[in-house]
Amino acid sequence: MIVMPTYKARAIVLHTLKYGESAMVAYLLTDRYGRMNYMVQGVHGKRGGNKAALFQPMFLVEFEGVEQPHARMHRIREVRSLYPLRTLPFDVRKSTISLFMAEVLYRLIRESEANQPLFDFVLRAVVALDRMEEGVSNFHLWFMVQLSSFLGFYPGNEPMARGWFDIRGGVFTSSLPSHGMVMDPESSMLLGTLMAYDPDRLKEIALGHGQRSAFLEAMLLFFGYHLDAIHKVQSIAILREVF
Repeated sequence: MIVMPTYKARAIVLHTLKYGESAMVAYLLTDRYGRMNYMVQGVHGKRGGNKAALFQPMFLVEFEGVEQPHARMHRIREVRSLYPLRTLPFDVRKSTISLFMAEVLYRLIRESEANQPLFDFVLRAVVALDRMEEGVSNFHLWFMVQLSSFLGFYPGNEPMARGWFDIRGGVFTSSLPSHGMVMDPESSMLLGTLMAYDPDRLKEIALGHGQRSAFLEAMLLFFGYHLDAIHKVQSIAILREVF
C-alpha cells in the first residue's frame, strides 16, 4: 500500500462545486501553495456532518492535505475552522461583501505558489470585516484598493488635492490626461483616503449611495484595464443593490 505524503495548511474558501453524490471540489487560497483545488470527500449526506458548512465563501479553515502526484488536485483528509466567524454569515451587508471578495479572488488569483503577504492580507481583511461594527458599507471599496497592491497595479505616487487619478498611467496627476481614462477629483481623493486608512477608520468616511457607486465603477474600470476577468464577477450586481 502506497502512503501519500500529507501536510498541514491554512486556507480561505473561494468557491466550491459539488462532485458526485457526496464530494465537492473546493477552490482555496492557501498559505502553503497559493490558490489550489482540492477534492473533499464525504461532504454531503448523513456522514458529512457539518463539513459542508465550513466551505462557505471566505470562511477560514485549517486542514490536512494529501498529495496526489498523479491526480489533478490534492485531497483534504481533515478540516476544521481556523477562526469562527461570529457576524459575517448572519449580516446581509457583510455576507454580500464576503461573496464579492471571494469571487474577485477566485477570478483574479491564479498562481499556485505561496504568496504569504497576499494570504495574510486576505485573512486579516476577513477577520476585520467580521469584527466591524461601523463603516461596513465602505469595506468592499477599501478591499479593492488594497488588493490592487498585491495584483501589481497599486497607485504609483501620492494623491494630490483637486487632481485626477490616471487609470492608464497608474498615478495621480494635476492635469487631465488627453486619453480621458481617469477618476474624477472626488473619486481620486477617496482613492487616496482608502490607500491610507485601516479598516477601523472606514467609519469616518461619510459617503452617499451615488458617491459609493461612482467610486466602485471607477475601481472596476481601473481593475478592468489590467485584468479583464473582473468583468466576469457576477456578485457586483448584488453589491450595487445593497450599497
